[in-house]
Amino acid sequence: MFDLPQVDYVFYNTGLEMKATKDHVKEVAEKYGVEIRECRPEVGIVKAARTYGIPFISKAFSRKLGDTMKGNIPMSVIEEYNQAEDKRAKFWELNKRYPNRKSALVFLLSCDTEGEPRPNAGQFCLKSAEHLADFMDENPPDFKISAQCCHYCKKLPARKAQKNYDLIITGERQAEGGQRASLYCPEGYTACFAQQADEKFRLRPLYYVSDKDKAWYKEHYGIRYSDAYEVYGLTRTGCCGCPISYKAIEDLEKIRPYEPNVVKAAWNIFGKSYEYRRKYVEYKHKRRTENKNVEDGLNESV
Repeated sequence: MFDLPQVDYVFYNTGLEMKATKDHVKEVAEKYGVEIRECRPEVGIVKAARTYGIPFISKAFSRKLGDTMKGNIPMSVIEEYNQAEDKRAKFWELNKRYPNRKSALVFLLSCDTEGEPRPNAGQFCLKSAEHLADFMDENPPDFKISAQCCHYCKKLPARKAQKNYDLIITGERQAEGGQRASLYCPEGYTACFAQQADEKFRLRPLYYVSDKDKAWYKEHYGIRYSDAYEVYGLTRTGCCGCPISYKAIEDLEKIRPYEPNVVKAAWNIFGKSYEYRRKYVEYKHKRRTENKNVEDGLNESV
């Protein structure tokens, strides 16, 4: 009708994908009579994980904790900063002690870029993860933490595939939460449609589709999801086995009866992060119980 060029469809295969996902891509292509091009990364997920490290908690945390580890910054700097009378002066002293790690210090100390404390620093500071600083201080990780596997296995292949296109169409939804729920929109644009820093346009036609809308659409049009949802019982399928998901181990156990080799591969790549997070959750629950017992004791004495 508008003489627009044909849409090209791309599936980014990280190298660790469920058969259910790959089969679904083929089924969708056949159903709609389109070609879905598969793009693989130049640096595979195994090499990226071994070279740069593996994620823990979230992408933001993985980036900052990776910077912290590279700079050999101990968790003890948090207490050092908290005890300082002049926190601004202490921040700049630490900045000098650990050069080129300013953003890591801001993350660790929950302060602004001038060293002033930020009581409401939000989700992008270490203290937003309950008792994590104490846990990592008492239990230093024996593996490298990084978000680089996402960079090499998803972002770089996407940039390469999108290089010659003016408009990029993706399926993010606000209801998925996380960073997708608070996308930055340049002035004059919306979350559904915006121009990026590289001057390409980004269209997110599903951004305001709620979970209820999606469920209605699925039933009304008889849409079938991949076996990962319909058979295995997963509720989300991001990067298979990614330890950023708090349900990673639980989801892998759902996958295991159908695709044991994928589960084995995920544990080989991300296993240390799974175990470390499991220990952190146990530690957090223990600290909560201890704190509650102290509070109950104080209340009884009063």
